[in-house]
Amino acid sequence: MAATIAGITGKQFSPQAKDYGLWKWQYAASSHAVDHDMNPGLIVQPRNKDDIKRVIAYAKQNNKAIAIRTGGHQYSGASSTGQEGILLDLKTTFQAPDDLAYFEKGSRSYVRASVSHSLGAFNAFLGTHHVFVPHGQCTEVHVGGHVQTGGYGQLGRSFGLFGDHVISLEIIDHAGQEREITRASDPELFFAWLGGSPGNFGVLTHFSIQVHRDADHVGSLGLRAVHLYDEAKLRKLMGHLAEMSDDENTPRNYDLCISVLSGSFDIGGLMGGLDDKMREEHPEIFGHDGVPLWPRMIVVYAQWVPFSPTDKPDMTFFSSLQTGCFFQSHVEKKPMSKLTAQWIFRNTREFDLPYVKRTYLTKSKTLVKDGWVDWVVGRMNEIVQPSGNGQWLSAQLQVFGGKHSMFTRNAGNGTSYSAIGANGIFSKEDRRVLWGSYGSFDLDSVWHTYHDDRPKYERLMRARKLADPHGTFTPNTFCVKRAE
Repeated sequence: MAATIAGITGKQFSPQAKDYGLWKWQYAASSHAVDHDMNPGLIVQPRNKDDIKRVIAYAKQNNKAIAIRTGGHQYSGASSTGQEGILLDLKTTFQAPDDLAYFEKGSRSYVRASVSHSLGAFNAFLGTHHVFVPHGQCTEVHVGGHVQTGGYGQLGRSFGLFGDHVISLEIIDHAGQEREITRASDPELFFAWLGGSPGNFGVLTHFSIQVHRDADHVGSLGLRAVHLYDEAKLRKLMGHLAEMSDDENTPRNYDLCISVLSGSFDIGGLMGGLDDKMREEHPEIFGHDGVPLWPRMIVVYAQWVPFSPTDKPDMTFFSSLQTGCFFQSHVEKKPMSKLTAQWIFRNTREFDLPYVKRTYLTKSKTLVKDGWVDWVVGRMNEIVQPSGNGQWLSAQLQVFGGKHSMFTRNAGNGTSYSAIGANGIFSKEDRRVLWGSYGSFDLDSVWHTYHDDRPKYERLMRARKLADPHGTFTPNTFCVKRAE
């Protein structure tokens, strides 16, 4: 590969460049570099759309593939590529004032955002306009990858996924053409972009998303409680979560998330390594941590949001989660835009250590009866103990289901996000989500774990062939296969 691409106004880093090692780093580097190649032949940080078009033209002419990175948080490293590919790094490309804009049309509110904004910055912007939208909880995740993989988060039951709210996508396609894709204008590509395989249909630069107004949900309540870790306390809290999950009639108004974290202290000198070095020496690349140290703990996020003036909260929902807290914010009446800011985890990553990432979902409605609480608490307790067997735990458990849940009701809304349930004691299927990918890095061999059925996957295959006829956006094997 040539050292650089002619005409690019942004920065480029070949493997021989001084800072190449810094810019090839991403979240999965210390955990999956042995599994697959994350050493791109060239890293390009485009300054504008013209730079992106030059990269696409060069890749097509030289039979190279492009990997697209915004925040670099894909847990298996799929937002990178090997020595024969090009890494298109969009982290800072679109951060001009007009790359994040709020606008209204009648009684509805919208935001147009670029892919180059972190989730923390995006949430803060929404707060200044007193609006909100469901999204995830990791501050340094960037919205470009987040929107394509769903955007799972604290408001999953009450409002659905981040991607459910998208109204248009602005892309640069394989021919270097700028296009806007909507559900009405191009339903097949809209379907594929939102839930297919991120970064494999072209270059997403901006998107517009409908947001919700605080003024339409006056009286929303939230609880943020921290318990010092205790097995009996965890069992009690998990019991409340299981009861809520088993109740098909749980009102849409309620969301509950419980996290369990091992202590973050540097025990026995086991912390450190590449990620710790990046955090300390290059925070401009790694991100900034808000809470560097914490004890073993259980964190509870709970909220209630009204959808009509007659909606009233059941306060026992909150009181059952508060008893014996080390710290609690009490049940606070706050606008939803302020509550969503409270749900964000302010550290770039849970631990500066190599990890094994898993995401499991179950459709079971008999968790209490089947002993799920004892099973899951027992498994977590083995790891979170001070000895820990050389392991640390970051576990997050959340209720998404019920017939009133918007996560359930938004199925079939024109996106390809899949309703999922996991293999094991409490479910009959092995299903995963793209943002929490693990196991085989060959997506085509495990398509059934990410997508509902074969017809859906074949529909995505046809869309991939249409969007990427030359394989320009096929940088690794974690892609939906193109139709023959």
